[in-house]
Amino acid sequence: MMAHLPALLIVVPLLSAPICLLIGRGRFAHGVALVVSWVTFVMSALLLNEVRNGGAISYHLGGWAPPWGIEYRVDPVNAYVLLIVAAVGALTMSYAKASIDRELGQGRQFRFYTIFLLCLAGLLGVTITGDAFNIFVFFEISSLASYVMISLGPDRRALTAAFNYLIFGTIGATFFLIGVGLLYQMTGTLNIADLANRVPAMTGNRTIQAAFIFMAVGLALKAAIFPLHSWLPNAYAFAPSVVTAFLAATATKVAIYVLIRSYFTIFGPEYSFGSMSLGVVLMVPAIAAMLIGSTIAIFQDDIKRMLAYSSVAQIGYMVLGIGFATVLGVTGGMLHLFNHALIKTAMFMAMGCVFYRMGSVRIEAMVGLAKRMPWTMAAFVGGGLSLIGVPLTAGFVSKWYLLLAALDAGMWWIAAFILIASMLAIVYVWRVVEVAYFSPSPDGAPTGEAPISMLIPTWFLVLANFYFGIDTRISVGAATQAAEYLLGAGR
Repeated sequence: MMAHLPALLIVVPLLSAPICLLIGRGRFAHGVALVVSWVTFVMSALLLNEVRNGGAISYHLGGWAPPWGIEYRVDPVNAYVLLIVAAVGALTMSYAKASIDRELGQGRQFRFYTIFLLCLAGLLGVTITGDAFNIFVFFEISSLASYVMISLGPDRRALTAAFNYLIFGTIGATFFLIGVGLLYQMTGTLNIADLANRVPAMTGNRTIQAAFIFMAVGLALKAAIFPLHSWLPNAYAFAPSVVTAFLAATATKVAIYVLIRSYFTIFGPEYSFGSMSLGVVLMVPAIAAMLIGSTIAIFQDDIKRMLAYSSVAQIGYMVLGIGFATVLGVTGGMLHLFNHALIKTAMFMAMGCVFYRMGSVRIEAMVGLAKRMPWTMAAFVGGGLSLIGVPLTAGFVSKWYLLLAALDAGMWWIAAFILIASMLAIVYVWRVVEVAYFSPSPDGAPTGEAPISMLIPTWFLVLANFYFGIDTRISVGAATQAAEYLLGAGR
């Protein structure tokens, strides 16, 4: 069984999706999705442990050896991302039932669980495959599922948001596929490890340069890197609460992983960050995202939309770390990828609890809410502290590594921008805190907490933010190992 875990990680959710559809009843479909999500998490944890102790795993589908056959490859980089995706999927599904029943109504729940498992399988497939074309295939599976899930939102504007995401996602995928096609034209292979051996000898070729640029643009669209982020705010704001929590923690993170894999493994850091100056290309929009995304978030009255613009800013932190192309910088970027998944999942789950009780997540719905939903608002504040980067939270640890990377590179002004962006986060988080805690509760407002099934996963993530802010051995250790692998043995 252990030998086949890389294949089972994809096969189990992929084959379970039609089972949910055939069951046709929300309660039983949720049970199947819940069990599958947790089984997937256990498998990803076992793979990470195996890789950290025994080195990279190469799984040959159908027994065909690469580069002729399709390879699933697990190394310290993608094992780390696989765990993030699977953990968020399991916790989101544990949270989902009451929220989905409330927002989708009767008769559509089983369809949601079907699509959710397809999306989960697609994201895991993107991360684990060692074949460049299969990255595109799995991207399309996860993206098509994402479009459908977003369109299920209770607001009719969810349909427009899903269509907008479809347009940008299709353009991004097309650009990425053109880049892969150009690489195949020049090298005759699609295997990532084989590409990593052949591409460096051709880096002076203009076709390789064109592939580099096409892939960069396509992945920037997929990852919502500023200024190619315009699909993200509406997608997060109008999707069902469960969908927002899941996608905010996984979809853009997987795209950033593919960017890392492409430019550190296929093209190599010397070419990507030396000859093609990718570091500068990434750092400029990253800093703009940190400052502009945070500033726009301050003026939002819809809290999900506020957190969406905050996500644009947080993606900037991740991209900034990658742009340093140093062990410290990449460690900070990978660490923030993990920490942001914890932070945003918790905060979007808290807003899902608010929507469950209030039917709205606008700022006016938060008036005096701390007295009526104390556990929910405390969870939001806990996530907000980590988002700001308060010491003893996970958010502080990743920002600290980014600061160290900036100072180590002699770029003190970038360290200043990181601090300014963190100050801006205080402003928009405080807006919610002020209204919820320091305003009188209106007469006749709904009272009562969200169901315990929603609060437990939310608080698990909040407590995880504090745990990983205090004990950093697992998170920092895995991120450092990934960074060293990318900059050393990863080629």
